[in-house]
Amino acid sequence: MGKTKEYIPEKLIIGILTVEQQLPDALLQRVVNEFGPVERIDGPFSFDYTRYYNEEMGENIQKYFLTFAQLVLPDRLAEIKEFTNQVEEEWSSGSKRRVNLDPGILSETRFILATTKDRGHRVPLKNGMYAEVTLIYMQKEFQPLPWTYADFCDLKYRTLLKEIRKFYLQQIKNNKK
Repeated sequence: MGKTKEYIPEKLIIGILTVEQQLPDALLQRVVNEFGPVERIDGPFSFDYTRYYNEEMGENIQKYFLTFAQLVLPDRLAEIKEFTNQVEEEWSSGSKRRVNLDPGILSETRFILATTKDRGHRVPLKNGMYAEVTLIYMQKEFQPLPWTYADFCDLKYRTLLKEIRKFYLQQIKNNKK
């Protein structure tokens, strides 16, 4: 019989899609109040991998990544996604979102995104939330999988996550001291 072990805390990263020229201070403050200080903000990156969001959000969508200083336990991913959905709703104008927040957690070996969409490769968490292993770290790189979204297949996103991973591993090492 296997023995359970405590989860290792992981790095919370929230991808934000918006047509705003910069991230609104009130939005940043809302997520900081929930998850603590932002360690870094990366972006904006032009989000032209799909037109899926254009009808709802408009043209010239930009993507930002918020990386948080405080690590989170991976079993919190569903509640984190519930919170980001609530924030999206708060920032909506009628039935149209002005922002799209996609939380993910980064570990030494993978990057996982949370979603409300059920597919064969996604694992149910709770309350209608699912987890998707989006990238796996092997051969010193983040590797996409057959279902990985086009933006996360892009080398610039994978390089960014590799850089964040380096800081995460140092953070884990420092926390063990």
